[in-house]
Amino acid sequence: MAARTGRQFQRYNKDHRLVVGCIPYRYKKGREEEDELEVLVISSKKSQAMMFPKGGWEVDESVEEAASRESLEEAGVLGNIQCELGKWVFKSKSGELYHEGHMFPLLVTQQLDLWPEQTARRRQWMSVAEAKAACEQWWMKEALDILVNRLILKRGI
Repeated sequence: MAARTGRQFQRYNKDHRLVVGCIPYRYKKGREEEDELEVLVISSKKSQAMMFPKGGWEVDESVEEAASRESLEEAGVLGNIQCELGKWVFKSKSGELYHEGHMFPLLVTQQLDLWPEQTARRRQWMSVAEAKAACEQWWMKEALDILVNRLILKRGI
């Protein structure tokens, strides 16, 4: 499988480019009752900045399909997409454009040894605290907080 490239088929909401991402997560020993939450972060293609997988939402896919595709292409993981964490509007790196970002949790069921962007990115499992410190994008940090709070409520802690 090759990663999709180009922006000719990407969705826009007025002037905002629509981007979709995931927070891949797992429990260290596989059992949520007894273990610590870990999230997977990846490096940017252009720098060593760490972030969660995200990219353009294309016209031929649902928002969930786009989120799953980005996690596969950029981080080499498959799993179960869960209920959307939220939507954020943020400036592009250049500061000239706005993006509308949608984030989803992805409970990882499989980590691949080979994936489309493995030569361009580094991936690393981290604790929530480590990921919050490493991730530079404010909106991704907010999405991570929402995920953690949702999982705490689910467990009844």
